[in-house]
Formats: sequence, C-alpha cells, structure tokens
Amino acid sequence: MPVIRVIGPGRAGKAFATALEKAGWTVDGFLGRGDDLSCAAAGVDLLVLATPDQSIFEVANVVNSVPTTVVAHLSGALGLDVLAPHERRAAIHPLVSIPSDSGVSQLFDNGIWFSIVGDPLISEIVEDLKGRAIVVSEEDRVIYHAAAVIASNHLVALLGQVDRIVTSLGLPLEPFCDLAYGSLENVRRLGTEAALTGPASRGDEKIIEAHLAVLESSERDAYVALADACRRLAGR
Repeated sequence: MPVIRVIGPGRAGKAFATALEKAGWTVDGFLGRGDDLSCAAAGVDLLVLATPDQSIFEVANVVNSVPTTVVAHLSGALGLDVLAPHERRAAIHPLVSIPSDSGVSQLFDNGIWFSIVGDPLISEIVEDLKGRAIVVSEEDRVIYHAAAVIASNHLVALLGQVDRIVTSLGLPLEPFCDLAYGSLENVRRLGTEAALTGPASRGDEKIIEAHLAVLESSERDAYVALADACRRLAGR
C-alpha cells in the first residue's frame, strides 16, 4: 500500500490526501509551519508540497532528497525546476475548484481532470483517483494556468456581475445559473462558436447600446469587454 505525506495542511493538501486515502493509499500525516521538514521525504512513496506557489522552492530545498521518493507540488503554473534538489519530481494540478471541504468529494469523483508532468507515478495516482490526465509541459504550464483561471475564477466573477444586476431587480440568481449551465453544456456539445447566441453574435448593436444605457457605470466596462469577445468569436 503506497504512502503519502503532505507538507501544507490547507484545503488543497487535505482534499488531495483524503481522496488518495479513499483510493487505498496510506496518509502518513501533515507537516506545517514550525515542523522539521528535513526528513519529510523519508519513508514515503510520495511527498506532496501543498504550500503556496511562492513557498514551494524554499520548502523543497529544506527537504533532504530521498532517491526513491517522488516529490510533487499541486501548482498549475509551476514546472519541475522548483523541485530541483530531488531526483524524482512531478506536478499534479487538479483541474477543479475547491472552495470548501466539499472539494474532498470532488477530487474523488470519477472523471476529474488533472494536469500532470514529471515522474510516471503521477499517472498511476490519476488512475487510482479514477481521474483523467492531460500532460502539460513545463514551458506551457503558465499559459495553461491562465486558461484555468479564466474558466473558473473569471466565470465566478462574471456571475457575480449577474448577481449584482438581478439583485437590484429583486430577482433570484438561480434561474441565471441554470442559463449559464445550459450555455456550458452547449459549449461542451457544440463547441464555442456554435454555442454563441445573443445580440453580439447577430450584430444587433442597438440592443447592446440599450443594455449599456441602463447598466450602472461600474458594470459597463466588463460588459463592453465581453461584448467585444463575443464579436471576435462570431467573426464580427
């Protein structure tokens, strides 16, 4: 039975370890601030650095290298160079939002995507989690992560704008979430260009002007930017 140890007892580290434990791995504890990290790689198959990105290089250099242990981080933007002192290195980034403890079950759900690079053990971990892997090379990880941020964080911010607008009308957000779900399913099924609807896709500039006239000034810049993005997608 393979053994994992985690440096960084935060949300991501705990979710990842718990998911692997459910998949049959043994979790040999969590290490955090104030703990001696020098021997953290000893006696385990996988040491995960679940620390903030800016701390990974420093933490990796504190840990003594063990030739048989894979040292991995969960960052989507960083490559393997930040783990340079270690012979077996890997990156595994769960392509899923983890806003709360519900992230544990999300990581363990069948079909979750992971971006991976490095030691072959990482592919085995994805299989253990019944996930799906995409290999993202070290030189492409920053632009890959930018796409992930747009797909997740920017989408939430966009729905935050919807929430502000409909709240001002005394309307609930839920119907508009259902609309968004439907659009995402259309993108999955048809692709982005075929899924696009609305005034920008039709070239109905009068409707766009009417929208801008009634929106609060603080909401207009985002609307204009995304209307331009719609025009670009529609080839206008």
